[in-house]
Amino acid sequence: IVSGSRTLSCASCHNPGLSWADGLPRAIGDGSETMPTRTPTLLDVAWVPRLGWDGKAHSLESITFTPITGPIMNRKMAELFAALAAIPGYRQAYAAAFPGGVIDRHHTEEALATFERTIVASKAPFDRWIEGDENAIDEAAKRGFDLFNGKAGCAECHSGWNFTDSAFYDIGVGKGDDIGRGRLFPNSPKLRYAFKVPTLRDVARRGPYMHNGSEPTLAAVIDLYDRGGIDRPSRSELIKPLHLTAGEKSDLIAFLKTLSGEPRSEPEPTLPR
Repeated sequence: IVSGSRTLSCASCHNPGLSWADGLPRAIGDGSETMPTRTPTLLDVAWVPRLGWDGKAHSLESITFTPITGPIMNRKMAELFAALAAIPGYRQAYAAAFPGGVIDRHHTEEALATFERTIVASKAPFDRWIEGDENAIDEAAKRGFDLFNGKAGCAECHSGWNFTDSAFYDIGVGKGDDIGRGRLFPNSPKLRYAFKVPTLRDVARRGPYMHNGSEPTLAAVIDLYDRGGIDRPSRSELIKPLHLTAGEKSDLIAFLKTLSGEPRSEPEPTLPR
């Protein structure tokens, strides 16, 4: 009901079975149009201060209609509200949730954003290890964690419990007019080609990688960082050749795999009628 062709839902791109992403290099919109960037996961999105690969939105509410009315879903807002209002179950749901029960932009933004804030990554082997279970991860992963925080420098940006500082850096991936946050701040040389640091929760299940899906595997991502990406004035000073050995790369991947939580089923909803 939220797409112009009525063939896409939010879950078409944010699939619970694919760690709330879609597993594609780039999102596919209404009419099978390929989007410029990859679908980001919704895991732990409640704690993301700026939404979008370029940080264009300051809240979940403010970004709600960007995909719905844009080329991703191609739905006219007035037509969506009319379609919702034509279904008694939605009228009842809005009336139960909001004073007056008006089916409008504000209430729809609040409803979707409130649901999205419930999408939280499940406990991973890494979490159990941090809590004291020495057998939760193997020795290779423990070495990888040391590298993550040390020689490889991953924790400089992938920091905290959610493994992201939610900042924006040029890591040497974007090319041409794919300039990320630089589009919003054209006078900032350092933000040209800068994209948001994503969470690493469930990262082993969420390939391909980077904002444009250009790296097919975790091994390819580590090779990119090992090379240092494209050397240019906007590239972050944190990005430089790492000179990792094959064994160190393997250990890093072993650690990253420990960040995937236990799979859990998501019940198929009963749609209002």
